[in-house]
Amino acid sequence: MRFLVIEGNIGAGKTTLAKKMAQEFNAKLVLEQFADNPFLPKFYNDKERYSFPLELSFLADRYNQIKKQVLDLDLFHPFLIADYYFAKSAIFAQNTLKDDEYHLFRQIFDIIFESMPKPDLYVYLHADSKKLLKNIEMRGREYERNIDPEYLEKIRQGYFNFFKQITTFPILVIDTNKIDFVHNEEHFRLLKDAIFKSDYKLGINRLIL
Repeated sequence: MRFLVIEGNIGAGKTTLAKKMAQEFNAKLVLEQFADNPFLPKFYNDKERYSFPLELSFLADRYNQIKKQVLDLDLFHPFLIADYYFAKSAIFAQNTLKDDEYHLFRQIFDIIFESMPKPDLYVYLHADSKKLLKNIEMRGREYERNIDPEYLEKIRQGYFNFFKQITTFPILVIDTNKIDFVHNEEHFRLLKDAIFKSDYKLGINRLIL
């Protein structure tokens, strides 16, 4: 495996898992730098005005980071783990932009997506809204305080709609509702084995742990 993506809805634990996996296997770790986006605070103050420039800036940042890091994989790390994939831009933009803005955004996205490195395996950590909201509350980020179950459901549906379109790399959807891979080492090993000790077909694969 050269390129592993670990994704999930807000609060699914994707960054935590990516960090644990990278440490376990001495893999190169790529984390999304969303907090550094200069449009993010402006967006929270005026979503109507700044949603489109925000999504375009995320698009450019994700493209540059993923493509550069995958191509620059060095001899000191056996493979790369990222806690997001380029397609995240389209999934979130669909819930942020007006229809005409999203149509333009999607045209740009589709052109760029064709040239993106494809992951050897794309893992999606699935959890229901109740568990996600609990995790979000525990980590206490101020800008996430007003996230509601309806928004999380829209994001989940966006991911699943994206998965149906993919035939060029394997997607593993893992139901994590009954495990706690952050605090339970046995659960972490179960998850690790599911990811690394099985082969998965192109398109969607599903697993309940």
